[in-house]
Amino acid sequence: MELYHFGFSTCSQKVRLVLAEKGLDFESHEVNLISGEQHDPKYVKLNPHHVVPTLVDQGQVLIESTLIIRYLDDAHPEPPLRPVDALGRYRVERWLKRIDDEVHKAAPLLTFALGPRQALLAQPEEVRNANIDAIPDPVAREERHSVVTHGIAAPEFARALGVFLDALDAMETDLADRPWLSGDAPGLADATALPYVLRLEHLAMDPLISARPRLSDWLERWKKRATYTKAVDNWAPAAAIKLMRSGGASEWPGIERIARDRSGS
Repeated sequence: MELYHFGFSTCSQKVRLVLAEKGLDFESHEVNLISGEQHDPKYVKLNPHHVVPTLVDQGQVLIESTLIIRYLDDAHPEPPLRPVDALGRYRVERWLKRIDDEVHKAAPLLTFALGPRQALLAQPEEVRNANIDAIPDPVAREERHSVVTHGIAAPEFARALGVFLDALDAMETDLADRPWLSGDAPGLADATALPYVLRLEHLAMDPLISARPRLSDWLERWKKRATYTKAVDNWAPAAAIKLMRSGGASEWPGIERIARDRSGS
């Protein structure tokens, strides 16, 4: 198998996590999203949406990370990463849908308002704008311009933060009934949710996680797994984490105020 991916990409992380949990190796092709390699015509032939990851298995090109992880669980059924019972599978599918429909769309708004924002602003304006203008979705394109230009003052930022906070609360609730979102063992729902919780940590929003004890415990249990090291740590350079955290740390007072105003406390 060949995997086209990027180290800090949330969707790439979840596919690498599933590959690691399945014990599957892959040939790596990194696509640098910051420099705009996802817009290279050769890559766009594989993935016309200009995103990662893309999996090539036995010559077949697979895109859309949620479809890829379902495919991997079907094609390589051991160990199973979805429950066998109907209700358990419903709960997993509910999380996959929520993250695809809501959390994933909010993640770039938080990320680019904080993490790489200063590095992007240091680029020549024509280079920065060319990369953003290559985003196919016009709504996502305008939102990216907004958060890069205005940071946490962009109206999109508060909305995106609210989406994340609601998801964290739902995770805290679900983890009261079972040790993992997928059931008795980590599975597709956990591999899908983890990158977005990590995104908050990498953006120095740790207090949003630590305020939820069951979620914090879930995260620590993930970090003790060998698959976490293989799928996440090995693709997270210290310099990149430092850049991400510095952007979030410098804006934390404003972020905390937005979160507090939203909760009314």
